[in-house]
Amino acid sequence: MPTTTWNRHHILSLADFTAAEYDTVLQTAASFQEVLSRRTKKVPTLQGQVVANLFFESSTRTRSSFELAAKRLSADTLNFAAATSSMTKGETILDTAKTYLAMGTDIMVVRHREAGVPNAIAAEMDRLGVRVSVLNAGDGQHEHPSQALLDLFTITTFIDPDRPRLELLKGKKIAIVGDILHSRVARSNIWSLIASGAEVHLAAPPTLLPKFFAEFISEEVEGRGQESEVRSYSPNPQLFLHWQLEPALQNADFVMTLRLQKERMTAHLLPSLREYHQLFGITCTKLQFCKPNVKVLHPGPVNRGVEISSELMDDPEFSLIQSQVTSGVAVRMALLYLLGSGKA
Repeated sequence: MPTTTWNRHHILSLADFTAAEYDTVLQTAASFQEVLSRRTKKVPTLQGQVVANLFFESSTRTRSSFELAAKRLSADTLNFAAATSSMTKGETILDTAKTYLAMGTDIMVVRHREAGVPNAIAAEMDRLGVRVSVLNAGDGQHEHPSQALLDLFTITTFIDPDRPRLELLKGKKIAIVGDILHSRVARSNIWSLIASGAEVHLAAPPTLLPKFFAEFISEEVEGRGQESEVRSYSPNPQLFLHWQLEPALQNADFVMTLRLQKERMTAHLLPSLREYHQLFGITCTKLQFCKPNVKVLHPGPVNRGVEISSELMDDPEFSLIQSQVTSGVAVRMALLYLLGSGKA
């Protein structure tokens, strides 16, 4: 397994990931993908270590794949559920984390609806001087590193199944369409895709893609008018914002659709779901603007008939959605391995 370029103790964000770190994750995941194709899918890599899944927010795919990844690496797993924990009696998040630390946890996988919680737990572990790694499994509207890494792995293995690597995406056009304002997946994907040299085109209604979204990538360009007056906006040579779908899809190599996160919307940001689907929903017909061999991704869960049509979602000619789910286990095995390999 390639670990020579890996010195990271926590995985909290992709904002400062290096090209070497991306390639290390991709190569390690490819090795574990091969392991998962065997009859015996378990390896003793993290035997004796404890992985605690601290999910303060509901999850299906992320939680299940992290749990399965840990078990495939022979680690012991602890699963936390906020609804049945002592937090209902007033225990703080940091006290909960320290409780799992006292049980001998080596890696904490943390998901929370508020941004910054994984960072706070990581800072507390560092302050205590313990060798516990924290992996961000999604925090509020901040980031979701493992999802972006499995998206990257899904795309690069589609291009080159034998040797997935970051440089394969250089010059590719990738459209991200949907509720970008509330999406931690979009934020992490922007970091990884720009690092690869890809062109990233974001498309959504202005209420779900305000200009300030791009400020965390680069400074805003002055004098381009208001959102309602322009159809597109580029704050970075590789990042483009569109308030109409067609320019984002034009000659795209890959299209990532995002779920409308109604649970995070505190205002009426859309006239109706029907209108949203008509203007921004991805269908087989709308893919005619893309390159002929375009592939479609979605991090799940999916609102069928809203952000993507059922027909397209289930079409193996275009859809990589099931491949994303499969890739998730291998990528999360790779991340746990990279964090845990120095603890044995």
